[in-house]
Amino acid sequence: MTEAGQSRKLTTTADIEVARRVLRSEIAGLESLIDELDGSFNAAIRLLANVEDRVIVSGIGKSGHIARKIAATFASTGTAAFFVHPAEASHGDLGMIGSRDVVLALSNSGDTEELADILAHTRRFRIPLIAMTSGHASSLANAADVTLLLPAVPEACPMGLSPTSSTTMMLALGDALAVALLERKGFSHRDYHVLHPGGKLGRKLLEVADLMHRDDAVPLIPTGATMAEAILVMTQKSFGCVGVTDARHRLIGIVTDGDLRRHMGDRLLRAPVDSVMSAHPRTIRPHALAFEALGLMNALSITSLFAVDDERQPLGILHIHDCLRAGIA
Repeated sequence: MTEAGQSRKLTTTADIEVARRVLRSEIAGLESLIDELDGSFNAAIRLLANVEDRVIVSGIGKSGHIARKIAATFASTGTAAFFVHPAEASHGDLGMIGSRDVVLALSNSGDTEELADILAHTRRFRIPLIAMTSGHASSLANAADVTLLLPAVPEACPMGLSPTSSTTMMLALGDALAVALLERKGFSHRDYHVLHPGGKLGRKLLEVADLMHRDDAVPLIPTGATMAEAILVMTQKSFGCVGVTDARHRLIGIVTDGDLRRHMGDRLLRAPVDSVMSAHPRTIRPHALAFEALGLMNALSITSLFAVDDERQPLGILHIHDCLRAGIA
């Protein structure tokens, strides 16, 4: 190996060691955070869960960037929230913080001058204030109704100055708050889809009910009907099948194109549909993910699924082409 090549190899190895040192330092911070979680977290969740209006998240510098992310995570998981910049708050944006809001303020030291006006505003109008800080005796911690205290761990930066471990802990603690709120509220994938309608994620969250055909479009025929009537419905609805229902409108069977081929003969048209149908067809719940329905159709080598309620009454029908048109594949 040339001298230049050897030098590059040594440099690359050193870079990886730096990366490992940084990651270990931040992991150590997160482990300390886990160990030191206490009743303050529960108190913060109670305030956030009972907020009458919105959660206002604020911070300056690197803490401000983390605060923006936490606000976005709250908003996307069912807790109305937005970020207010401390400097802008001092120039009129305090009007964005109402008496029915809760403020979550982030500052590693807890003595950030730019947050002073927001702190004063919350105290003046009795707006609940949650602090996220390492400064247990700081002005922020002293002013807050609830303080989420970050462990005193060294930054991963060799100078101990650049916010690294501290911001990682803030980010993780913000995620913990958002997920705890999500689970407390019973926030479902259906709710998540409402807030994430676009792109690949939105398609993954589509439910059978979002794509299925309903009402008169559903191919159904009552038990006791003839195969001539069944074939007419199959032809009109164009799903390649027809569902058979009993007197209580429960789905008890299905007739498919394959059933027609297997029973082809002179007496087919006069035969009762009950003698041709396949009993107990596979069905799916309307609120199942469309991805689940597509997987089931592929596994069973079928092209349609009836969506039924708990009483097996048909509410709709989903064709594999509906999934493909929606970009689910």
